[in-house]
Amino acid sequence: MGGDVRPSAREAGIRERFRPLFEPRTCAVVGASTSKVTLGNEMIRHLRGMEYGGAVYPIHPRAGEVEGLKAYPSLGETPEPVDFAYIVVAAPQAPETLAMARGRVKYALVVSSGFGEREERRGLQEELLRAARGAGVRVIGPNCLGVYCPNGRVTFIAGSPRDPGPVGVVSQSGGLGVDIVRRGGTRGIRFSRLVTVGNSADLGANDILEFYAADPATGVIGLYTEAIGDGRRFVEILRDLDGAKPVVLMKGGMTEQGKRAAASHTGALASDGRVWRALAEQTGLVLVDTLDEFLDALLAFQFLKPRADRPTRNVVMFGNGGGASVLATDCFARAGLDVPRFGDEAVRLLEEMNFPPGTSIDNPIDAPGGTLRVDDGRVAGRIVDAVYASGEPDAFVMHVNVPVFTLSYDQEADYTAHMVESSLEAQARAAARTHFLLVLRSDGSLQVEERKIADRRKVQAMGVPVFDELPDAAGALAAVRHHERFLRKRRR
Repeated sequence: MGGDVRPSAREAGIRERFRPLFEPRTCAVVGASTSKVTLGNEMIRHLRGMEYGGAVYPIHPRAGEVEGLKAYPSLGETPEPVDFAYIVVAAPQAPETLAMARGRVKYALVVSSGFGEREERRGLQEELLRAARGAGVRVIGPNCLGVYCPNGRVTFIAGSPRDPGPVGVVSQSGGLGVDIVRRGGTRGIRFSRLVTVGNSADLGANDILEFYAADPATGVIGLYTEAIGDGRRFVEILRDLDGAKPVVLMKGGMTEQGKRAAASHTGALASDGRVWRALAEQTGLVLVDTLDEFLDALLAFQFLKPRADRPTRNVVMFGNGGGASVLATDCFARAGLDVPRFGDEAVRLLEEMNFPPGTSIDNPIDAPGGTLRVDDGRVAGRIVDAVYASGEPDAFVMHVNVPVFTLSYDQEADYTAHMVESSLEAQARAAARTHFLLVLRSDGSLQVEERKIADRRKVQAMGVPVFDELPDAAGALAAVRHHERFLRKRRR
């Protein structure tokens, strides 16, 4: 029993150590101006927009007030110690700024660039670290943008979603961190926390990854990195995690050109892509190449519960699309997934439904808009019942060509919601553990996009992930399959 207590105490210690970074009780902002809008000013406004409840102390050498708040000359002169300081000053001023904290600041995020990403400026980065250590400050960055935590009511991005979720992200790139929050939020991803680490001169991806592993609010971990400073420690963290939480990695610098770009961006030394692919097999790490793949995988893991006993392989597709279904079948096959023919019993039941002309009842089921309107869209539940008559598929992917419904004169029912509701009811009747996904395809027009946004919100409130295209769903399921195969191998 003593062995069980020690890891729990260790994890509790890690959580408490990082609490001031993600849920600070006091914040200081260095670099806000009285005459123009800087990143420092924006940070103060972002905190207000998130309804941050703690004290905010602007630091300014001369001004008595900044953004309507009383200002203080240095980090060492605030009325109370500071949990989190946001530093937006020119690089040469950053070391002195931290030195003046005098043990009263726990974490400082240094936005400034011009440090270790250039060989001739590495001395300045070392000076920054010496000043921080002398003042008892842990540093995030430099050359990064911020921290986002809905529960802590902190963000560096305007309009950040306030609703928390299970997805924790660490991004070496600040700009990509903004993209992840904004584009991910639009897709329905909800975050526990996100932090950008830049040059990682002090704290880096390994430190945050270790925290996420211990953090009960984080169930899925996303990582963008151009290089890991301590590869051995990274592998040890993944092995200790042992698949308990999916980890999705978007690795920058996997090609020779990418390595050069990474070196100029954050001073990173990228490693051979073969090393990462081998690591993915050994630890269950999910590798993706693009931001879209990264977000799709995180979305899938947010909604779908991986199964160790039955890795996903057999997929049923149902929707209106014709050629889109054929092309998607190729995508699923390339992703290592099967779209198998139905058994005789399923075919018999589907034939007995006497669908309108143009309906294909083999897998993939291709149904025109008229078929999907039967019983105000609830016909989908009967179709799912028929499919389950021949066995339980690993995944069911429903796809809707949204313009067919949005631009139709028939607007008498909420067809998409009824299709999903009835399908989930059928799945419950079968006591199935099938992964259920929805794809909402759009033509990009404003009218259709507005309908798609509304449909996405309704469906995801039912616990179903929504994707933009069928290949996106295939990639997301492939990510889930990779993690499930690792879990099964671990069990054996």
